[in-house]
Amino acid sequence: MGGQACVFYGAAEFSRDTDLAVLGDPVNLDRLKNALTELEAERVAVPAFELDFLRRGHAVHFRCHHPDVEGMRVDVMSTFREMDPFELLWSRRTTLSTPEGTTFDLLSLPDLVQAKKTQRDRDWPMVRRLLESHYFQNRDEPSEKQIEFWLGELRSPELLIEIAQAYPDATRRLVSSRSLLTQALEGSLEPLTRALAEEESQERERDRIYWEPLKRELEQLRRAERKNRRG
Repeated sequence: MGGQACVFYGAAEFSRDTDLAVLGDPVNLDRLKNALTELEAERVAVPAFELDFLRRGHAVHFRCHHPDVEGMRVDVMSTFREMDPFELLWSRRTTLSTPEGTTFDLLSLPDLVQAKKTQRDRDWPMVRRLLESHYFQNRDEPSEKQIEFWLGELRSPELLIEIAQAYPDATRRLVSSRSLLTQALEGSLEPLTRALAEEESQERERDRIYWEPLKRELEQLRRAERKNRRG
């Protein structure tokens, strides 16, 4: 669900980290613990690798020491801001296979885009690249679902104007859910650019508000862990 998933979708991002969205139940976490043991992974930050923390929206962080993956970081999450439960994410997943038969299960592109809408500066250029890549790969013969996805998510004002004017009826249907499509339909580049910036700012703020209590909890856990180490 992270940078390596972006690579698979054609929005290149070099990353040695592996970000995993996992089913948060005891049996599945036992399987994951066994895999992490094989990777000689150590937890490198709070919180502890416990189901309760994952279900509340925390990420658990590991660093691998097996010679084949020395230094690789693995981040694990199970619950996400404004996203469906894992079972629904899994049902929409994208599965890719190598010629050798290895399979990779990725968050669907719409879900990956949503997961990347954070307060972090580095995520928003990636959201834009993911959407642009998908648009250029499919614009010659798009499905209705793809058109609605682009109208709802594209962050490039020029491309948003292009598709809005190519599909005005679909655009008008979606104006109530994304008002800046009015500027796209009118071809108003500067107002649309400002509206996209404001939309991003609002999304960042929602993410900040979501993480604020979780960050407070992490700080309490850090203090408790430091105290235990001294004690």
